[in-house]
Amino acid sequence: MVDGPRGGFRIEVLGSEHERDRFSCGVPDLDSYLRERAGQDARRHIATAFVSLEASPVVLGYYTLSQQVVGLEKIPVDIARRLPRYPLLPATLIGRLAVDRPSQGRGLGELLLMDALLRSWEAAQAVASYAVRVDATDERARRFYMRYKFIPFPNERLKMFLPMAVLDGLFGG
Repeated sequence: MVDGPRGGFRIEVLGSEHERDRFSCGVPDLDSYLRERAGQDARRHIATAFVSLEASPVVLGYYTLSQQVVGLEKIPVDIARRLPRYPLLPATLIGRLAVDRPSQGRGLGELLLMDALLRSWEAAQAVASYAVRVDATDERARRFYMRYKFIPFPNERLKMFLPMAVLDGLFGG
């Protein structure tokens, strides 16, 4: 799937034509994942990587989406009491989100996150998902997600979620 440009950037599914060898966001695991494992995960239906580009095939940023479940016991009590008592809830995982160093500070992280949230919300219209989940890599990433109303799981400061109901309000009109 190829989307039109957004602010000079376009976001599309990772393909063999995309140049990712020089990608460096400052987190070695995120860099090596894009270069070495993202294509394999896509072929195995483990995660789909979406990349951001400008005029060339050089990857400026990326994120991954996959399905996951969240245990009801992990949800904050005040939220969980309003949910059905199923032991596991369906969720969409933004497994990784990274921006190449030269592109940092240009709003690309927010664009990638909004694209991931929109795709997650659209998918949830066909395959149920209670929330979008993220695992922040560090405190800086945690603050980034907190700005977009992600809720930390109790006792897991870097693991967070955003209920799909929030995205209904954002994207559902």
